Amino acid sequence: MSRIGKRPVPVPAGVTATVEGQMVTAKGAKGELNFVVNDEVLVKLEDNAVLVTPRDQSKDARSKWGMARSMIENIMQGVKDGFEKKLEINGVGYRASMQGKNLQLSLGFSHDVIYEVPAGITVTVPKPTEITVVGIDKQKVGQVAAEIREYRGPEPYKGKGIKYADERIVRKEGKKK
Repeated sequence: MSRIGKRPVPVPAGVTATVEGQMVTAKGAKGELNFVVNDEVLVKLEDNAVLVTPRDQSKDARSKWGMARSMIENIMQGVKDGFEKKLEINGVGYRASMQGKNLQLSLGFSHDVIYEVPAGITVTVPKPTEITVVGIDKQKVGQVAAEIREYRGPEPYKGKGIKYADERIVRKEGKKK
């Protein structure tokens, strides 16, 4: 039995949720998101909460049960508050800046890296060594942050590169004489 799946997803204040067949739609202050639940899972709206149950006790239905509930909870939180990922840049001469709607990164290459920010995502650079990715879709926010980090991931000897703000780099010791 799924510990996550059996809990109902409460609809927060200021958010309107509708369930039409297998599609769950949430509208809030930040925007509107929808999620199509797998056919193995039943979804219904009762007492200002979304209930998720498996159609039967098959392994496939039970495995998609908790995931469906987590996705519905993420769209509820996304339209109410949104999601945010912070990135830090470490290294001499490494910096970021906004160039119109694009993110320009100086990461020690012979050229600057230009990253085109996708629709629905807002990227800000409060300091030249900090990047903030904000949006209502948790998957998109995480994907954009991962793509930016991928240009120059943190290396283990000096810790240079782009890392998540809450990430801890495991450092290695250099060569000894």
